[in-house]
Amino acid sequence: MADAEDLTTQLKRFEGRAVDVPVLAPDSVNASMILHWCEAVEDRNPVYTDPDFAQASVHGGIVAPPTMLQAWTMRGLRPPAKPAGGRPGPQAQLFELLDAAGFSSVVATNCTQEYKRYLRPGDRITVSTAIESVSCEKQTALGAGHFITQRMTYCDQAGEEVATMRFRLLKFRPLPAAQQPPAAAVSGKARRRPRPGITHDNRFFWEGLGEGKLLVQRCASCGTLRHPPGPMCPRCQSLDWKAQQASGRGVLYSWVVMHHPPVPPFEYPNPIALVELEEGVRVVAQLVGVERSAVEIGMPLVCEVVEVEEDFPLPQFRAAGEQETPGAR
Repeated sequence: MADAEDLTTQLKRFEGRAVDVPVLAPDSVNASMILHWCEAVEDRNPVYTDPDFAQASVHGGIVAPPTMLQAWTMRGLRPPAKPAGGRPGPQAQLFELLDAAGFSSVVATNCTQEYKRYLRPGDRITVSTAIESVSCEKQTALGAGHFITQRMTYCDQAGEEVATMRFRLLKFRPLPAAQQPPAAAVSGKARRRPRPGITHDNRFFWEGLGEGKLLVQRCASCGTLRHPPGPMCPRCQSLDWKAQQASGRGVLYSWVVMHHPPVPPFEYPNPIALVELEEGVRVVAQLVGVERSAVEIGMPLVCEVVEVEEDFPLPQFRAAGEQETPGAR
């Protein structure tokens, strides 16, 4: 216990220390980068890209999407700056201390941002990073470890704070493979899949699955299809819409395999697909019945609605032409 207390005391000494000197954004906030960002994430809010619309809005001009915050100060392909005097900085020292104690693995856990004002073209921001807190040893499904919370403060060219971000990661001692519990054993009792939050805007989608249908929204004014469901058409801002049944056919646009943390009752590895339907909208759903070695971007897929638990149907996608799952509708 004494060793653990000694380590915790050493770790606590890092709290409040600056990770490095403040970092100045390589470029000022500008319309070109905003446009590229909006195209990449398919954000069609005209207040970010349409000067006339933005001028007539409450903002009085173009503003940057708040979620671009980190993008302005990313160093890109430039090598990281060397610490002053050639000595490791506080964060590197903290990691070395944890590595030496056996906490050799790291995983990001969560990130939160708070915005004080919109950034506008011409702003040039600086970010200062400090180690806000280091937890005592915690037991997690990945193994024992310490949570490290960093606090990033973003200021404009006048030195005024415009936003903050907290980024938390876990430095942990991985369990031996033989001791890692299967996902189903993480909880002592059987657990149900989380249920969706049903709202006025998405109720039709879940009711459609109950009838074995994959439904998407169609704007009643301009005919634009959209998914996930929302109250307003992103193209013409109409609030009127109708439900349209999708064919269920599409192609794999992107995919990821979830490994950690294992959350009951899901089975792992858990492949999740972003599917572009032939109607043009994209749907996130589980990819089933496909060997990982056979997964390819652009492969044709087909949707089947499966009752994964009693009275809980979900869309799943499998390779077109593969045999359907028993119980699929």
